[in-house]
Amino acid sequence: MAFWRKVLAITRKDIISEFRAREIIGSVLVFVLLVILIFNFAFGAANEVISKTAPGMLWVTFAFAGVLSLNRAFIMEKEEGCLEGLMVAPISRDIIYAGKMLSCLVFLLVVEVIALPIFAFLFNLNVFSGEILVITLLSTVGFVACGTLFSALAVKTRARELVLPVLFLPIVIPVIICAVKATGLAMEGKSWTDITNWLLIIGSFDLIFLVISFWVFSFVIEE
Repeated sequence: MAFWRKVLAITRKDIISEFRAREIIGSVLVFVLLVILIFNFAFGAANEVISKTAPGMLWVTFAFAGVLSLNRAFIMEKEEGCLEGLMVAPISRDIIYAGKMLSCLVFLLVVEVIALPIFAFLFNLNVFSGEILVITLLSTVGFVACGTLFSALAVKTRARELVLPVLFLPIVIPVIICAVKATGLAMEGKSWTDITNWLLIIGSFDLIFLVISFWVFSFVIEE
């Protein structure tokens, strides 16, 4: 209980800071809306094309939105000298990682909750099935679990806005590919049985990313 109380304290701090500054969600939402509108104008009302490309468009949008939000995960602490304060606080590095990961997960889920209805409206697609919601949640967890680790690594570099996508995206590509494949099947109306294998692969990557990130975060944050 003490562990999660401290984790939630860090998450609450990030959420309150974001509520006051509106730096992450605001900028990411604008980016997401622009990308969706560009895709909409590019593909128009060609139903056959949209049905084949919609899963890819959706996850390209979420992936780049996720990178933008993860870029800001540790920047505020770094610029204001709070990162050192977190490190000297009487808490384990695991608590810092879990708290930052949960806050990033909340931010990205908020963006996805707002973006999905807009995507569904513009492309006339049903993206509110239970299958797609589960795929989105599982994939976002893996994306954020890995991204939080790389965000902590990139924040210590000068070109952190460039370093994060270069290092992070190649590692998380398997999750994105599985999410695209599973989302495509769900949009075609396939049952849970048809997407179970993809969900198991995504869940496996989530578990791997979480275990490795918890294991190496203390070394990354101290370097």
